[in-house]
Amino acid sequence: MNVSRRRVVQSLAGLGAAASLPFVTACSTSTSQVAAPVTAATRAAGAAAAGGAAADGVVRVKIGSLAVTTLSDGFAERPVEGFVSNASDAQVREALAAAGLATDKVRITFSAVLLEVGDRRVLFDGGNGEFGAPTSGQLLANLARAGVKPDQIDDVIISHFHGDHINGLRGRDGNLTFPKAKIHVPAVEWAFWMDEGRSEAAPEAMKGAFGNVKRVFGPNADQIHRFYSGSEVIPGVRSVAAFGHTPGHTIFTVEDGNQTWAYLADLTNIPQLFARHPDWAVVFDMDPAMARRSRRLVFDQAADEKWLVSGYHFPAPAIGRISRRGEGFEFTPAGQ
Repeated sequence: MNVSRRRVVQSLAGLGAAASLPFVTACSTSTSQVAAPVTAATRAAGAAAAGGAAADGVVRVKIGSLAVTTLSDGFAERPVEGFVSNASDAQVREALAAAGLATDKVRITFSAVLLEVGDRRVLFDGGNGEFGAPTSGQLLANLARAGVKPDQIDDVIISHFHGDHINGLRGRDGNLTFPKAKIHVPAVEWAFWMDEGRSEAAPEAMKGAFGNVKRVFGPNADQIHRFYSGSEVIPGVRSVAAFGHTPGHTIFTVEDGNQTWAYLADLTNIPQLFARHPDWAVVFDMDPAMARRSRRLVFDQAADEKWLVSGYHFPAPAIGRISRRGEGFEFTPAGQ
């Protein structure tokens, strides 16, 4: 392990026992974990509503011998009220305005990432599938626009088990979306969500989240690869504990020559809010204090070492660089 990897792995290794995290509602949009059926017509309407984001939903960047393709999965919207658990709604609206964003609602974008390394196609996170907002579920269409069929995906690496990251792995018909792919999940995340005792003791608001994890992974549980943070998930892809958002939330780094690319998943939700204000906690963070520590540690290193980063909720093209901005950080999309 080189100095770069050692720094972030050692820093995050002491984040604590994730299994002790409290119960909170686990969902990344205003929709439920298993929403009402979404028809082809509503998907088409959602794509139209997404405008440029849907029309430009595929962005490919070469990093040395690697190819990283951002695949938009659309977006969802929710009220501003209560979106940040430790800042007032007025402060959140002020920050949205400062970033040039609408202040009457919060738009959360979704972007999975396809990594091509050697002859291997690796998808990071599985999207909303048929279970999210009508304006989401665009991943497969954008994968097709990138010239890749679902059965050409070799590996799917999951960062954590919130519905907007795993629902797309299995359709309403029960079939796997990526039938030939090996699915890789964080072992700590698996241990939390697949624990029967914890599921039974969960408050009613959490029952759906536990049930949804079993819906997605239960039928082929014995075929799921569970990895521990700090290990290589597949050759060249290093897992790094970034606990807090969920018990086993994990980010991933890949190095090619002197360049590091990192998939940050939900280390931060909308970066115009949570990179600029890294101590703010999105309502979906299960352990806000741990999530804040993870965010600052990773952003510090990403800024110092000029990583190229992708994030699931980053604005288009959802790949760029992190720099310091006052007491916080700034995400600058590639090409700006």
